[in-house]
Amino acid sequence: MYFYAARQPILDKDKNLFAYELLFRDSIENIFPDIDGDEATSKMVEASSFHLGISEFTGNKPAFINFTLDTLSKDFPRMLTTDEVVVEILETIKPGKKLLSLCKELYDDGYTLALDDYIHQKVWAHFYPYIKIIKVDLKSTTVEQIIEIKQAISEHSHIQLLAEKVETYEEYNQALELGFELFQGFFFAKPEMMKTKSLSPSQMAMAELLYETSKPELDLTSITSVFERDVSLSYKLLRYANSAIFRRRSEISTIKQALVTLGSGELKRFLGLMFAVNVNPDKPSELINAAMTRAKFCELIARDLSTPVDTSIAFLTGLLSLIDAILDEKLESVLEKLPLAQEIKDALTTRKGMLAALIILVEQIEKAQWEKTSTVMDKLKLSKDKVVKDYNEAIAWADEQSKLSQ
Repeated sequence: MYFYAARQPILDKDKNLFAYELLFRDSIENIFPDIDGDEATSKMVEASSFHLGISEFTGNKPAFINFTLDTLSKDFPRMLTTDEVVVEILETIKPGKKLLSLCKELYDDGYTLALDDYIHQKVWAHFYPYIKIIKVDLKSTTVEQIIEIKQAISEHSHIQLLAEKVETYEEYNQALELGFELFQGFFFAKPEMMKTKSLSPSQMAMAELLYETSKPELDLTSITSVFERDVSLSYKLLRYANSAIFRRRSEISTIKQALVTLGSGELKRFLGLMFAVNVNPDKPSELINAAMTRAKFCELIARDLSTPVDTSIAFLTGLLSLIDAILDEKLESVLEKLPLAQEIKDALTTRKGMLAALIILVEQIEKAQWEKTSTVMDKLKLSKDKVVKDYNEAIAWADEQSKLSQ
């Protein structure tokens, strides 16, 4: 059983991952059209309780899930533990005695409650003792209205403000100045500022290796030579090749032996991940995680395309699709510095062709833009079942890789 959902990260003010919001559809057939909120929540809870656990989908981070008045009344939140869910009260629910009673009961049982797309009304003051998070849509809320909300909750220091739809670093900084502590949106996936920066020798070595491994035939002598010039990279290679996941009978003692043991596919993945993780350690970890998810997703999907696409090339294209945000530099400028195969550069810059279509597909899934997702899938002749399965698998793989790289 797979979740038919997208997950959107929620970061704290230090840009560390705090939680995910799950944007859900109930089945393969209904994954893209709008469906009843009660049904969507019901299916989400059912799936998490009896099939794939939510914690597996969110990397053990809390999941913000929307609940309607009906699903709250039916005690659906209690089918999930207090650690794995944030009970998000939909903005369409009117504040009243019944809702207040339900909130108090959930609060007393240890659940974290959030108000979604909050529009200030004085009556909500009765709920403040039980509410931990108030979500504010930056696109539809003025600064004056935000100040009014802050004044209303000033006596409730336990309440955190969460800014929704934060799309740029300017919006993030403005929300930070206004007192928001949590942030949801894709500001972290866009360059923070435009500037020119040079790559370190180690990063240049990795870039050179990415180019070498993007060739149809590997030149083992050239690749070995690059590793031998970089002590840090060699150490990481040997450590990775000696890890338990490869189940070898003897230890690896040379660079060439490590390369042969890994093989072409695994070497390409190792280099791609090392480059993404180390090229800018100051970027939010969720950005690197998103790049790794894209890489694995593109690799998996490439296997089922009617037009043959090299899975290793698809992996690297997905991985580098966020490289401008990772380096805080224009994409064209970044790609000029990286000796990559031209088909990868073309896919990322022109946004045309099969590889580009894979990037567009995963972008639409990330943002839960289901109708556009369906259109791309139809053009690629991909089944919804396969796409959902691969997306879940890519998320799980990226989460695991993130743990290994820490």
